[in-house]
Amino acid sequence: MNQHKDELKMMGNSTVKSALQKPLNMKTNVKTMVMGAALTAVLASSGCATSSLLESDNRVSTQTTKTTLSEDQIVAFGRPAQALPKMPNATMVIVGEKNSYVLTQGGTEMVNLLSNLTPKNIQVDNDMSFYVPNNDGYFQGEMKLSYAKLKDEFKRSDYQFFLQNNGRECTSASDQRINAQRFCFSVPVKGAIYPQVSNLSIIQSNYRALTKPYMVTFYTQSQQNQVHRSGANTAQKLVLLPFALAFDVVTFPLQLLDN
Repeated sequence: MNQHKDELKMMGNSTVKSALQKPLNMKTNVKTMVMGAALTAVLASSGCATSSLLESDNRVSTQTTKTTLSEDQIVAFGRPAQALPKMPNATMVIVGEKNSYVLTQGGTEMVNLLSNLTPKNIQVDNDMSFYVPNNDGYFQGEMKLSYAKLKDEFKRSDYQFFLQNNGRECTSASDQRINAQRFCFSVPVKGAIYPQVSNLSIIQSNYRALTKPYMVTFYTQSQQNQVHRSGANTAQKLVLLPFALAFDVVTFPLQLLDN
């Protein structure tokens, strides 16, 4: 009998303890949920603040920034009429309306391509964008062009020339529809920025105008904490070489970029 009472007592105590634990657990869960909601609100608020900062007129970032220094419209391609002081390797010039862009590396390869390929089948890439690391008058980048003809017009010597000059096949679906074949060339170049050529007016009067405007762009990059102001005009800050002087240029006897 006493043993039965003791068992009932123990069961009662266990039931009471379990009953007391449930509210306690509920309180703990509620507290956890409240803290979680508060933390989410703080993070959301922080996110909004960051978004607001980035979208404001003055924003701070540490991302790589690309700044356009100058844009110029191309008039012609040519070669210096005489050797340039301090530039013995100057072999090709991009004649612009504002400045002259002398290639000191890659010019020989470009002259070779432009001189040996049939002019009417040459297409120069419109996206001529050159990197100016220190804005000290020197630039670097790539010159890109493609050469296309009907397949039955190609000769064995053509393919040999492509192999010798790192040409790669880049035939497009549009080319295939007319049974044509295309080869692309990419020439790494370096160069220096000079003033406008002395005989620009003569070139413009004798050189057939381009069928559409072709631009050359120069840019620099930086990676640091900066404040970017919306609408700020950063163009037209390109620096020329301190010793650069105007010179005459002899243009190629063909109309490039005409397509």
